[in-house]
Amino acid sequence: MNQPDPAAWIGRGETMADALDVTAVGRVTATLGGPALNIGDPLPPLWQWAFFISAVPIDSVGPDGHPARGGFLPPAGDDRNRMWAGGRVQFNTPLRVGVPAERRSTVIDVKEKTGRTGSLMFVTVRHEYGQDGAIAISEEQDIVYRQPSPPRLAGTEPAPAAAWRETMHPTPVLLFRYSAVTFNGHRIHYDHPYVTQQEGYPGLVVHGPMIATMMVAAFRRAHPDGKLSSLSYRGLRPLVAPTPFDVAGRMVEPGVAELWAEQDGTLAHQAHLRFTA
Repeated sequence: MNQPDPAAWIGRGETMADALDVTAVGRVTATLGGPALNIGDPLPPLWQWAFFISAVPIDSVGPDGHPARGGFLPPAGDDRNRMWAGGRVQFNTPLRVGVPAERRSTVIDVKEKTGRTGSLMFVTVRHEYGQDGAIAISEEQDIVYRQPSPPRLAGTEPAPAAAWRETMHPTPVLLFRYSAVTFNGHRIHYDHPYVTQQEGYPGLVVHGPMIATMMVAAFRRAHPDGKLSSLSYRGLRPLVAPTPFDVAGRMVEPGVAELWAEQDGTLAHQAHLRFTA
């Protein structure tokens, strides 16, 4: 039987509604930290990833814990490992807690490439988050499906000198709770036998979206008056729990900050953030 053409998924869309319930927001706050939020308060940047969730039935979940392939996202072969590679976010206005909102998602690109570890399939999804009839946030997410291969764990690019820095401690409980609030079933984040025996990592893998959220949160604590405009981010290599890592950053020009996550002096994740004072 012929495998469906993944490019046929370009243009496929779905819409998810969410009430941004204050109780659900409280669970994210308990996981990531910060003051309690009430109805009408702005949702912190990138917390939209804990909402607008398509809760597929358990019998529709694949062996890696993700929804079985070939639904909204294209088929990529059952032997490939899925990772969140990076993305781009445009911040128009914050989503507000307790106000009904909607996310419209569209597959906009599917590309097959060859890298050092074999064949890679990149899928780009556009999300638009609307509230009160306006687009509050628009973003593109890059998802990569790679053939099984030993993960690249060592960094090669030295981290620059930081103007601000915070140390993160990715405990197994933190990873489990972030998986829970984002309804992320990917077993590499909480299932130690699976991640070590099936995907070849030495331990649980820290979520890429959580790392991006932590990088932006550290910027906001260092620059509380900055209004975010846009963010581009990408993962260079995985971070494995429970080894601590730093989220840090520096200004590269007025209104532009370079953010990163580093471990043992080398880069693991990078981002560029534009903002206004």
